[in-house]
Amino acid sequence: MASIDLIVVGKLKNDPLADVFDDYKKRLTWKFTLIELEGKNHADELLKISEKIKQGCALIVMDERGKSLPSREFAAKIESWQTAFNHIQFVIGGADGLSDEIRKKATMLLSLGSQTWPHMLARVMLMEQIYRAQQITAGHPYHRD
Repeated sequence: MASIDLIVVGKLKNDPLADVFDDYKKRLTWKFTLIELEGKNHADELLKISEKIKQGCALIVMDERGKSLPSREFAAKIESWQTAFNHIQFVIGGADGLSDEIRKKATMLLSLGSQTWPHMLARVMLMEQIYRAQQITAGHPYHRD
C-alpha cells in the first residue's frame, strides 16, 4: 500500500474546515501525511512545495485546468498509483496557484470541477475524496452511485 502525502500551502487553525478535515483524516486507514507549508511570498511557497516533491512518486497536482473524475474513477486511479508507485503526493497551491514547472512534473493534473474553489476548502474536498476512494476500494457501502 503506497503512502499518501498532501502538500498544501497554509494552515487550517481554529477553523470549522479543520474539524471536517481532521474527521476524514481520522477515518483514513491508509498511511497519510499532511505537509503544511507557509512562505513569505508566492515564489517562496513554490520553492517550498518543490522541495517536498519526491522523485519517483505519483504526483497529483490539483489544478482547475486538470481532469475532473467521478469518484469511482478517482478510486481506480488511486488503486493503480498504489500499484505502480510506492508513494503518492497530492499538491494544492495557495491563493496564487502553482507554477508551470510544478504542473509539468505532475503524473496528473486533477480538478475538483470547473468552478474555482478556495484552497482551504479544496483541501477538505480532496480529503473526503481520498477517504471515499479508500471506502470504494474496500467495498464499503459509504459511496452510493
